[in-house]
Amino acid sequence: MVSHTQAEQPHWITPLVTVTPRLEQELRYDFSWQEKFGVTTGLYGGGKGVEVIPAEKLEVIFGIPPYNVQYSPSGKSGFADELLLVKYRIFASNERGGDQILTFFLGASLPTGSAPFTSNQAIITPTIAYGKGYRGFDVQSTLGIGLPTGGTSKLGRPLAWNSALQERAARFLWPELEFNFTSWDGGANGGKKQLFVTPGLVVGRVPLHNRLGLTLGAGIQVAATKFHTYNHAVVFSFRLPF
Repeated sequence: MVSHTQAEQPHWITPLVTVTPRLEQELRYDFSWQEKFGVTTGLYGGGKGVEVIPAEKLEVIFGIPPYNVQYSPSGKSGFADELLLVKYRIFASNERGGDQILTFFLGASLPTGSAPFTSNQAIITPTIAYGKGYRGFDVQSTLGIGLPTGGTSKLGRPLAWNSALQERAARFLWPELEFNFTSWDGGANGGKKQLFVTPGLVVGRVPLHNRLGLTLGAGIQVAATKFHTYNHAVVFSFRLPF
């Protein structure tokens, strides 16, 4: 069932930051280091985890809460909130058809983390995702809004747009350029906007055994707006698709 479901959709690689509209089944662990005001914070796990396809056109992601470490004399460490995501693929065609895909996401963040790494509120995030390929190029984009169940005066309602431009330069090499944009409606950052530009490289899917493969990715996020919640970040991704 999984092979049949994935055969119906484009065969691109999952971008480094942008959540792909494709349905995937894999174990994933991301880690990054963010820099702000001269202090580096390590985020281990990245909210990724186990991704499974339990039914045709459906994917469920059980995220691993990131473990955050502030590398400073007074820095704190602890787990952030639990993340869950459900994808429903509305339509898809592989490269022999239109090489495109449209998917609806419904994400949830549960306030299970420790201070200062928790939002203290559950957040529901509906998202629409679209991708289109042409020969060796593809674009994958998502547009979603975070809807807190409380504490809106502090958290606001962040609108997030992410887009990844990829090229299949070789069998396993996928250089990419991503744009990660957020604007806030209300809350402490109300009216503010930030954009990160993220050049990166994803290597995969390297076959290991039967359906098991290996995918690695790396890149750097660079703030491109005056307002930003951190200056830049180095991002790595480790994946075992199966």
